[in-house]
Amino acid sequence: MADSPLRPSSLINTVYGAFLRPLGGWISIADLIVLMNELDVDGPAVRSAISRLKKRGILEPERRGANGYRLSPAVHPVFDEGDRRIFGSLEPADLADGWAMAVFSVPESERSHRYQLRTRLTWLGFGNITSGVWLAPARLLDDARTTLDRLGLSEYVHLFASQYVAFSDLRASVGTWWDFPAIQAQYAAFTDTYAPVATQLTAESDIAPQEAFRHYVPMLTQWRRLPYLDPGLPEELLPEDWNAVAARRLFQQLHAVLAEPSLRYVRTVTGLQAA
Repeated sequence: MADSPLRPSSLINTVYGAFLRPLGGWISIADLIVLMNELDVDGPAVRSAISRLKKRGILEPERRGANGYRLSPAVHPVFDEGDRRIFGSLEPADLADGWAMAVFSVPESERSHRYQLRTRLTWLGFGNITSGVWLAPARLLDDARTTLDRLGLSEYVHLFASQYVAFSDLRASVGTWWDFPAIQAQYAAFTDTYAPVATQLTAESDIAPQEAFRHYVPMLTQWRRLPYLDPGLPEELLPEDWNAVAARRLFQQLHAVLAEPSLRYVRTVTGLQAA
């Protein structure tokens, strides 16, 4: 388990995204409580988190012989995008591929949309050049277009595919557009928490599905924030002490060992089969 507490709703999101989608996207409340007990989340906390996820439109109630919840069809594209970011290419972007630039202007009467745009662009991995001007590696252009359109924010934004030409030291400038220390702190926290787990698992010849599940869900929940906050900038623009490479290698190692037995445990508890 991670040292810092993870919200029950975040852990439930991970369970749905990693396991329940390939098993049909539904689970009974009773079985979900069993799974969450393995993560030290009790029944009342599960029900409270489910209520919040229902209000946010992520889960919908559905009875299949027992009371339960399924993923709302509207959020499937969000989870699909998450798969691409979390499990897709972890290599740094190529500087020659250029940049995606977002320029927005929001009327004062709709300033809540300004906050939404800043928050969402940060979450997509964009760095802030100046007021209303944001930058990311070009490979994030499609995700930005899809996300902003889905959230109803596209009317406020111009998206450009661009190239850097001159005049400043680009590496020095990039360090002011992204909060590198904050990103590195999260990578360090992940490595500090899960490097001992990897060492322990390497020493074991096998791992029980139940134990794999207890490690995997918090690990994936902590990790899945990072591919959004870190846009995968070109290597030549990063600080020399950039610690993402070791953290990514650790994530890949743990995912390879823990994902499959964790899925077996979920199938044992729920009786669900692949959809």
